Amino acid sequence: MTQSPATPLPTPTERRRLRVARSLTQTQIAERVGVTRETVRSWETGRTAPRGRKREAYARLLAELGRAETGTAAADARPAAKTRTKADARAEKSAPAAPVAVREAPAEPSETGDGPDRPRSATEAFDALYAHSAPHLVRQTYLLTGRRTLARESVERAFQLAWQRWPEVAVDPDPVSWVRAAAYEYAMSPWHRLRPAHRQPDAPPADADDRKLMDVLQSLPPAYRRTLLLYDGVGLDLPETAAETEASTPAAANRILHAREAVAEQLPDLAVPEQLHRRLTELAGAEKLDAPGSTLVRGAGEKRVRFWTRTAIAVTALIVGMTVLTLRVAPTHYDPTPAPGAPISGVPPLTGPGHLTEQDLALREALKKRLSGGPERLAPVAE
Repeated sequence: MTQSPATPLPTPTERRRLRVARSLTQTQIAERVGVTRETVRSWETGRTAPRGRKREAYARLLAELGRAETGTAAADARPAAKTRTKADARAEKSAPAAPVAVREAPAEPSETGDGPDRPRSATEAFDALYAHSAPHLVRQTYLLTGRRTLARESVERAFQLAWQRWPEVAVDPDPVSWVRAAAYEYAMSPWHRLRPAHRQPDAPPADADDRKLMDVLQSLPPAYRRTLLLYDGVGLDLPETAAETEASTPAAANRILHAREAVAEQLPDLAVPEQLHRRLTELAGAEKLDAPGSTLVRGAGEKRVRFWTRTAIAVTALIVGMTVLTLRVAPTHYDPTPAPGAPISGVPPLTGPGHLTEQDLALREALKKRLSGGPERLAPVAE
């Protein structure tokens, strides 16, 4: 049995052009192919490629869009060719060429974050990305951690990091995924357990069903919880989920299946993935979690950068000063250490009086006693 070759697909740029030419949105394409809008966006940016039956359906749809565009262009060209005369041809040859106006296709708000008008500066682009994605990321991070303050802090730190690396984030095909990955990594750091504010659990949701679902989510292992939220909560495709969690596609699939089984075991009503997706969306939307303004986030990030920059400069200056001081007080020449003494053969060892015996000690004491009774000084006597 031989496998049929894969259907060729246009380039990612041509895929998007065909969709925009027919005035279709990514959501409409996703509904016709049977995937999510995030998947279509990944296909059009070239981040991922369709496979299997989805590839066949997507290729047929693009072929239909291409044929429809060709047919429309041919129909518009035929009447013009019939009414064209020789005088018009001579007039066109003699007239100067007029500039051709190219109309750009309107961009979707989800792709640029600022509607049809693209931001003209880095600050405007960052503010547009923040306003579009920050509220959703705070709610998603709350589902991941179960802590409201940590969710806000994680998103703020992620956007501060994005502002520091804005040249890298600005050219990323999906900047929201970049920020989301940074926020999730900060939120799941094990060092937060050592903070005094995190020793007490956060206030649970008001609704009883929401509390049960939150308890089930927090009982899952962190890797399983993150994979489940990305796939069933955010709606990413399986390859995108695996790439964002830095795992293989089979590993991500196994995590999703095991996480679904754990949730369905305690909440049988959420055994259907559609119901689980709906409940996760409702749980995230029930919390009133607002993100601070983008200006405050950028300002805090810049202050943090200045603080660490000055700290690095101060530490470097301290190291340089200590190095200079060491060079000033260090000896300029080397004094070799004297070699340890070695025994010389042929020379008898030094000898001396030995220890006094008991008889010697007794004699010494007797002499001391006898002399003590005599005269203090001897005088010569003449005979």
